[in-house]
Amino acid sequence: MKDKIIQTAGRSQLGEFAPDFAHFNDDILFGENWNNHDIDLKTRCIVTIVALMSSGITDSSLTYHLQNAKSNGVTKSEAAAIITHTAFYISWPKGWAVFKLAMEVWNDKEIADNAKSRHESTMLFPIGKPNDAYAEYFIGQSYLAPISLSQVGIFNVTFEPKCRNNWHIHHADKGGGQILICVGGRGYYQEWGKEPIEMHPGECINIPTGVKHWHGAAPDDWFSHLAIEVPGENCSNEWMEAVNDEQYRILK
Repeated sequence: MKDKIIQTAGRSQLGEFAPDFAHFNDDILFGENWNNHDIDLKTRCIVTIVALMSSGITDSSLTYHLQNAKSNGVTKSEAAAIITHTAFYISWPKGWAVFKLAMEVWNDKEIADNAKSRHESTMLFPIGKPNDAYAEYFIGQSYLAPISLSQVGIFNVTFEPKCRNNWHIHHADKGGGQILICVGGRGYYQEWGKEPIEMHPGECINIPTGVKHWHGAAPDDWFSHLAIEVPGENCSNEWMEAVNDEQYRILK
């Protein structure tokens, strides 16, 4: 069961001017009505959005209830469907007005930026800049931060959720290969013909030359690993086909 909803906005804003209104708002509307369990909070949030939208209210009170709906499990696609459906019955212009507020609440870029910042805060190493030089060999956005460019090349490679690189092979006449050390999040490494290996911080993968493989993020998590280039003679990478959705879909 969720924690009891406690509202103080009435008293903090109107307590001295309208104490009865503040009491009804904080103690009755929210204190009793919103804590009634005959309908779940997600459904109650949806009903409230529809009621306010139908009344033509598109101010901060609707923004508050849109944010409340989001925090109680209403997804962006559900919000869009709710607003669209309601607009057919009440007014198309009202739908436009509410969408302007909803787009700020369900801001994908802001959500992604916040998730990226949270992920970076868990690591000792920086995420770096977008990995544009190798973008053609990745599905999704990756980032690259050089850690060492002398003696042994070491790079922190970061993958957003669902991002992965193509199948590829490391070649060398002598030595060569790569070592991966997970430093943040959750991801996968897979060799051709073998089951994927789930990677967590502190875990290490040794990749010999001549082995076809890929690595990348889990579907629902950011992932960072140090890519350590093992010294060798005439080292090169052979990039191959992408890891398609059918191959990737088996991951959890």
